[in-house]
Amino acid sequence: MTGKQEDIRVLVVDDQVLIRAGVAALLRAAPGMEVVGEAADGEEAVVLAAAHRPDVVLMDIRMPGMSGIAATERILEGAADPAPRVLVLTTFDLDEYVYAALRAGAAGFLLKDAGPQRLL
Repeated sequence: MTGKQEDIRVLVVDDQVLIRAGVAALLRAAPGMEVVGEAADGEEAVVLAAAHRPDVVLMDIRMPGMSGIAATERILEGAADPAPRVLVLTTFDLDEYVYAALRAGAAGFLLKDAGPQRLL
């Protein structure tokens, strides 16, 4: 590339299709962002993270099957260097799951009701 910074590669993980599709659409419309995959659960997130090696994983915490916490641990354990930054998406800011996700290696969290500019 000729001096252009590479796009930030993002994997979006949420079991609610409207949330997942909305976040992915917002990211696709933003300059400098590339959505490399969308996962509906933790198991799919682990597979897609290994296949696409995103820079950032936007990870829902509460999902049926494998939780976002377990998926975060598995993604970071199996990640090639550099490991992706996992940003947890949650509904509640004082959620014990947020603390567990941070202990699992998540880089931070974002409330689902945050505005689009905050996400970007």
